[in-house]
Amino acid sequence: MSNQMITPENYNTQMTLPLDGKEEKTPAKRNLAPTFKPYDNRQVQMIYDIESLIPEHHVARVVDEMVEAIPDEQLFSHYKGGGRSSYHPKMMLKIILYAYSQKVYSCRGIEKLVKENIPAMWLSAMQQPDFRTINEFRGGRMKILMDELFEAMILKLIEENYITMENYFLDGTKIEANANKYSFVWKKSTLKFEAKVREKIQETLQYIQELTQLEAGTAQKEAKEDPEITEQNLEAIAQKLEEKVEILTEEIEQESDTKVRKEKRTERKKWKKPLKRIRENFLPRLAKYKEQNEIFGDRNSYSKTDKDATFMRMKEDHMKNGQLKPGYNVQIGTENQFILFYTIHQRPTDTRCFIPHMEKLASTSLPMPQTVIADAGYGSEENYVYAVGDEKEPRFEFLIPYGSYVKEQTRTYKKDIKNAKNWTYCEEDDCFICPNGRRVTFKKYQNKKNPSGYEQSFKIYECEDCTDCPLKAKCTKAKGNRQVHWNPIFEEMKAKAKTALECEEKAAIYARRKVEAESVFGHIKGNRSFRRFSLRGLDKVHVEFGIVALAHNFLKVAGIRQLLSDKNRKNIKASGEKRIVFLHLLHFRDLSDSPFFYLKQKQEKSVFFVWSRLLYLSRG
Repeated sequence: MSNQMITPENYNTQMTLPLDGKEEKTPAKRNLAPTFKPYDNRQVQMIYDIESLIPEHHVARVVDEMVEAIPDEQLFSHYKGGGRSSYHPKMMLKIILYAYSQKVYSCRGIEKLVKENIPAMWLSAMQQPDFRTINEFRGGRMKILMDELFEAMILKLIEENYITMENYFLDGTKIEANANKYSFVWKKSTLKFEAKVREKIQETLQYIQELTQLEAGTAQKEAKEDPEITEQNLEAIAQKLEEKVEILTEEIEQESDTKVRKEKRTERKKWKKPLKRIRENFLPRLAKYKEQNEIFGDRNSYSKTDKDATFMRMKEDHMKNGQLKPGYNVQIGTENQFILFYTIHQRPTDTRCFIPHMEKLASTSLPMPQTVIADAGYGSEENYVYAVGDEKEPRFEFLIPYGSYVKEQTRTYKKDIKNAKNWTYCEEDDCFICPNGRRVTFKKYQNKKNPSGYEQSFKIYECEDCTDCPLKAKCTKAKGNRQVHWNPIFEEMKAKAKTALECEEKAAIYARRKVEAESVFGHIKGNRSFRRFSLRGLDKVHVEFGIVALAHNFLKVAGIRQLLSDKNRKNIKASGEKRIVFLHLLHFRDLSDSPFFYLKQKQEKSVFFVWSRLLYLSRG
């Protein structure tokens, strides 16, 4: 051994021991060159089967399967025949539905997808329709067959047990229209401008009346027969003014005296002035306001860019100033986060969309749901009465709270003396007893119409005497006696809704509402970034959201199939591991040679456990 003294300087150096009296030599390191897998993108390559490149549970395969299930006759019936050969409707449907599932919504984007995306190339069979063809098919052909297509897809989902249509979770969201947010037309402004024009028309008629008694009598007669001046009345007056101007023009041409001609020109100028105002101002503006009122219908606004869009308050208000944007109210029904049905509305509130939505669902071939679940925005008397239906033909059950349902559960509400629900009611005398012990007796019936035109019936109760009542300030702000407007039908419907919501089984169903429709809107608007329509007009918007809904359902099917496949693979893998462990145990017949021999005498069963644990750890 070396006699070298160990010092702090050489303490950490590597020590070597001699072997056979010779010191061990450290082998020299080899210089290894890096290696790579062969790569040459200029090499000629050939794909014999492009379908083999698509995963088994890819959404493209779901789209292909669902579209192929549609009978050809159902699609071909919308083609006249003759002319140049068209692209196959199933191919066009597949590439559009697949594109929407991949967050590609523009026609130019779909055209690019078909040229570059392998699943899209497989769905199109390597055909490449241009963006104009795609746009014409989406906006034209699909407008005719969208409803039939959607119903066929939903029936297939029911057949494959993805949905049952028993519980129908209804909710709505607002999606921005493809319109300029500053191109608004307001109904109030239109009515105000129209009223000012009619005032100016009356002034002009008065001016004509002052010119001559004959024409003034005609104008006066026109105004008396029809107090609301119409375009026909103004047109008739304008024609008479034109006749008068033509007569004066002929007289001026025939007159040789300069002074007389000058007087006649002055007179003709007086008649031309009202004629010009009627022709160039009044008639065009009345026609414009008439057209606007027809577009309004029962709405308060519309957009000049997309006249079917209504200005609504959106949640996507980044400026936080309550800005109104042109959009549509989309109502959908869901189950297991599948979109069962949808409708597009021009009304901002959900309350007035409930009945039209359910009526349209009833007109389809889809089965009606047993229970409809919705939030308090749909809880109105009109909607409750519609859901209950007739005694002979009840429509469906409902789990819809009314507006004050949550508030009524609070202590503050139950202790508030101004609420007539907290008073004592005497059924025999049909009166309430107020907190001060005074009788609030029935006075009369009263009918009222709400903004949608639905008539409600109220029973009016009035206190016998509120004079010198110490509780009056807390009970009412009225100067006279306290009145109670009681709606018996609505109160009965609210009691029915409250009973249903307090049932444990039904309350569990209602609790699923937030994870049903809200999750669907989150996937569509958040994950797939569909916050604005690409098409304009109510019919085309209906088609576009139908494509979005179908793409959403296909993604759900693909996700479920992938999940089931992963579970089956895990189960097969786990059973395979157990079989391997069992074979290894059979291999170690003489356990004395194995590291588990000491366990044999204590607990032979633990050998299986230890071996399986080692296998699990070795898998990482």
